[in-house]
Amino acid sequence: MDALNFTTTVLGIGLAAVILILVRRDHLHLRQGLFWIVVAALAALLGSWPALIDRLAVVAGISYPPALLLLVAVIVLLIKVLQSDIEITRIERQLRRLNQRLALYEAEVERERR
Repeated sequence: MDALNFTTTVLGIGLAAVILILVRRDHLHLRQGLFWIVVAALAALLGSWPALIDRLAVVAGISYPPALLLLVAVIVLLIKVLQSDIEITRIERQLRRLNQRLALYEAEVERERR
């Protein structure tokens, strides 16, 4: 195993360890943590076995293997951003409804005081 493969493998394993620590300390929710654990595992796998990228590129009909890696990375990140936007929209909707309920309760309390 050459130095680059060793470095990328260690970085993938280190990333997985950091993610597990963040999930354990409740700084990262389990659902998002699972996504990043998969990313770290793939980084470790591709770091320790770089010929896999070449084989996958040949199967996909891509002549420059790093282009496949970049394409997949961009697609995965776009999906992650879309998922985050959906979650943010859901949370904002819940917050808006909660604020409306709170305003109704405050108005009701104010009416009872008068």
